[in-house]
Parts: sequence; structure tokens; C-alpha cells
Amino acid sequence: MTTLHNMSDEDLLARFMERIEAGDKIEADDWMPEEYRLTLIKLISMHGISEIMGALPEKEWVPRAPSLQRKLGIMAKVQDEMGHGQLLLRVTEDLLKPYGKNRGDLLQDLFNGDLKFHNVFHMETKSWADAGIIGWLVDGAAIITQTDMLGASYGPYARALQRICAEEVFHAQHGESIILALAEGTDEQKAMIQEALDRWWESLLMFFGPASKETTGSSKQDVTIKYKIRTKTNEDFRQIFFDKYIPRILSLGLTIPDPTFHFDEESGLWSYKQPDWEEFKRIIKNKGPRSQARLNLRRSSYENNAWVRDALSATVN
Repeated sequence: MTTLHNMSDEDLLARFMERIEAGDKIEADDWMPEEYRLTLIKLISMHGISEIMGALPEKEWVPRAPSLQRKLGIMAKVQDEMGHGQLLLRVTEDLLKPYGKNRGDLLQDLFNGDLKFHNVFHMETKSWADAGIIGWLVDGAAIITQTDMLGASYGPYARALQRICAEEVFHAQHGESIILALAEGTDEQKAMIQEALDRWWESLLMFFGPASKETTGSSKQDVTIKYKIRTKTNEDFRQIFFDKYIPRILSLGLTIPDPTFHFDEESGLWSYKQPDWEEFKRIIKNKGPRSQARLNLRRSSYENNAWVRDALSATVN
């Protein structure tokens, strides 16, 4: 009888790919190729850390929200994002076991610059409209990428995304509510939305990543598609985002801050000015406007609460 222990690496990989093609869900204790495991670790840890770091820009607006209702709404959103991060880091932790690493090591990777987080969460939040843009458009962009991975071949990630995507829908509605309230307000409030959109536009384009590996020298998106972790390319996601949100943006009387932006009838795609991908690389290397301030806040929180982890560890042992 053939078992995993006496199968060659080639046979193991062939069997694994057969499972992937058949739509099977891979579980944490299943055999998987190193490339698949490392791809998942990079993707899910980055997603988890981005949820945690992504709560910080909006956290800055909790004390400055314009009403008690808005304070409660944004506080609930921050709490949800932190919960998503914890859930995803637990999923990643199972994948780290063969390397003898845990969630604490992921935080250290964040602090020393080895673990990146989304470019949008390195940016400043200068006005209340920024909180709306993050909820409406940034979370809207996240929903587009995450719903695509609800069918991911890795079972624990796909199951975690079911809860996360459901809650992100409420987050997007929260952001849209802020934007609609401002759009129905004074001329100054309407101008606040346009100013925020102007500042966030390039970051929104960058959110999905470069269109091709030629731009970055990376073929990560090809690997994730090969292993059926996701089904679409970065550019596919960006075009879906345009299809969904450009009509909504324009319906509010806002202007897209790109004079070249238009829908190309021949290709059936939106044409736009490429963002500065060199600036993108610089930002995700923790050189964005608020990178160090937010990393320092996360670092100090981690250090100040070390006693809680020590106490829990002593209790378990």
C-alpha cells in the first residue's frame, strides 16, 4: 500500500496538484509543497498584519469623530479589524509550525521590516473625510480581493475569510454613510471629500499591486493563481474596482484626479495614469508618511503588554 512516507517528492507534488485541480481543501496538517506553504505564510501574515495596522489610521479619529454615533461606529470598526488580524495570525501560526515560529515571531518580523503591510495604511488621515474614504473605497477594494479568495484552496484561510468578508461589508457601508453625509452637507464638506479623494487616489490604485511581474520582478500573483489561492490578477481586481466604484464616485459630483482617466471602448477596460511604483516600493519598506509613527505605536503596545503574555504563558505551563 502506497503511503505519503514512501512517495517521491514528484509523486507527492503530482497528488497535491490533483487535489488542487479537483477543488479539494488543503488543511494545515496535510502535506504541501514548500512553495505553497511559503506563499500562504507571506500572503496571510501580510493580510493579518494589515488588518491590525489598518485599524490605526481610523483609531486616530475616534476622539475626533463628529458625533457619539460616529464614535461608536468607528470604534466598532477598529475592534473588528483587530479581531480579523488575530484570526489571520492564528491561521498563519499553524503554517509556521515546521519552522518553529509563532505569532510573536510575526510581530518581530513586522518590527524589523521583514513583514510588510498594505501601502494604504502608511498614509496620513488628515480629515474626517479620510475615515470615510478608508471605509468606503479602501475596504471596498479589500472586499473585491478577499471575496475572490473565499474559494481558496487552503481551507483555514477560506473559512476565516467567510467571517471577515461579511464584516467588511458593514465596514464599507459605514464608510459610505460618512461620505454620503458629507456629500449632502455644506460646500466645505463636499470640498473635503474631493480633497481626500485627490490624496488617496494613487494609494487606491497601488492597493491592488502592480499589473505584471515586469513592474516588480515578482511573480507572486502567478503563484497564487497556480495554486488556486485566488483566481484573478492584480489588474483584474483593479478593473473590477473601477467598474464598481467609478459610477458611484461620479454620481456624487466628484472628479477623478487623473485627466487621462477614461473607459476605452475598444479594449473594454478603464485607462488610467500609472501610479509611481517606485514610490509604492518605498512606502511598503516603511518609508511612508506615517509608517514609523504607527510602527512605534504597535511596538510600544507590544512591549507594554508583555506582562500579559508572560502571565498567560505561566498559567498554561
